[in-house]
Amino acid sequence: MMSGSVGYHAGQAAEGIVAAHYAARGCDVRENRWRSKAGEIDLILTDGGTTVFVEVKKSRDFGSAALRVSDRQMRRIYASAGAYLANAPAGLDSDARFDIALVDGRGAIEIIENAYMQ
Repeated sequence: MMSGSVGYHAGQAAEGIVAAHYAARGCDVRENRWRSKAGEIDLILTDGGTTVFVEVKKSRDFGSAALRVSDRQMRRIYASAGAYLANAPAGLDSDARFDIALVDGRGAIEIIENAYMQ
């Protein structure tokens, strides 16, 4: 487990790595650490006409990182995404998906697309 400052900076670094990964795939990064009253979304980007909400998790390995995504956190991300999409041209009818980006201790990335299914 990382201490506060170290964990914060490691999280920021992981988000930067993931943002660069999506940008290299042709996505447009719109927001980093976007906040609403409901909570924070690590990355918001567009992939073609789809708005993508990304939760970034870093740990020593992909399995440990994946275990750090809680149901409570997923509900906050959904609520925040709703607040974000409320201001989009198509509103809540916008095409959207929710990804989890896992970053291991070496900086390798594993993307789980459409990870949050209600």
